Amino acid sequence: MGRRRCRVDRADAGGALPEAIAALSRTLPAGPSPEIFRRAKFDLPEAAPALWRLLFCLLSQLRTDGASVSLVPEAQARWVKSALRSQGYPRRGLAQLPEDGSRGSRELLLALSWLLARGPLLELLLAQTHVWLGDEMLVCECKALASPSLPAARVEADGCVDVRYLQWLMGKLRFRWRKLMASQQEQCSLLGKIHSYTRGCHSDHRLGHLSVTETELLRDPEAGRQLLRRLQSENARLEAALEWRCRELVFWQWMDTVLGACPPESSWPTFLPRIPERGADELELVAGELQALQEELQAAAEARRAAWVSRVGGLGPEWSAAQQAAQEAVGQELAALRQACERGGGRAQPHGPHRLVRSEAGVLGGPGLQAAEVIGVLRSREACLEVTLHRLQGQCRQELARLAEALPSVIWILPPGR
Repeated sequence: MGRRRCRVDRADAGGALPEAIAALSRTLPAGPSPEIFRRAKFDLPEAAPALWRLLFCLLSQLRTDGASVSLVPEAQARWVKSALRSQGYPRRGLAQLPEDGSRGSRELLLALSWLLARGPLLELLLAQTHVWLGDEMLVCECKALASPSLPAARVEADGCVDVRYLQWLMGKLRFRWRKLMASQQEQCSLLGKIHSYTRGCHSDHRLGHLSVTETELLRDPEAGRQLLRRLQSENARLEAALEWRCRELVFWQWMDTVLGACPPESSWPTFLPRIPERGADELELVAGELQALQEELQAAAEARRAAWVSRVGGLGPEWSAAQQAAQEAVGQELAALRQACERGGGRAQPHGPHRLVRSEAGVLGGPGLQAAEVIGVLRSREACLEVTLHRLQGQCRQELARLAEALPSVIWILPPGR
């Protein structure tokens, strides 16, 4: 199955398996009971609806475009099939299951195990349900880069676009941008007032002031009781996750028996759970395989590059000019990145959320990230974006000049600069 096996005593495994499944169920949102997992091993139909709901709940929380919980069970099943297919689930048996939840519990159990084995599923779920007590601020763009962008507006080929409509869209975009900036500035101003007024009220001398959540607890005692219940629920999930990490090997050995009970299929899923123990020999073997694959890919890329150059080499001076322009653009981009790195002094990029802590002027801050460092990183990023913007503007001017030369009877009037 592509992973290490450890010899576990049968008596210990028999007692530890229900506890491992129970810990996993407590960690997952709306996790079913261990009896549902046992029935799913034997492909009993009464276990299918609970597993359909569990997969729908997991996938809808992990994806930014998650479906609505109000969907009917048949629509939830169709959405689960589509989401697993988009993530590369290899077994075709899931797509052939009926959407009414009448059967297929073993296949659904395999799909759940595939999600657990392919990545840090539990860590992502725990991070989404984490209770924040402080005023947090993200200093990286990881979520923005990882999330799928909005679909681009499509225009029919035969239709025409009114310039006034484009101007209206641009004005609407500028208005929303200014509104967003104003709301951000107002939020920062309110945070500054709260941090200033509550200075000296916090029990931790390193913080010195209260956050918005902590200030709300003083104003509304009922909110404090709700926060306490949320913290107790989070602690219970964390304890269940720790227990699952200690017992998960028993679960994966049990999943081997579940997979062995399935009928043969041309595409078998490979479970690769992340086990803390690592062997040096296996790492060396994997490194050797990766090196061989890299050399093979490099040879194939060189052969394709040579064939491509021989094919497009006879396009004339226009192709040579376009290639030279592309090389100059890449050189400018690399120069801007080097300059930004030199200005940043080789510092590592800030990552993850950080709690906002107000410090007095002239007082040395703690070991956390300083605001000056974040400002420096943002300014270097701004410089790179400005270089890219100027390059794109130059390309647009060249394209406009080319169009103007192609139509000598048309007078081109450029818009006034802003």
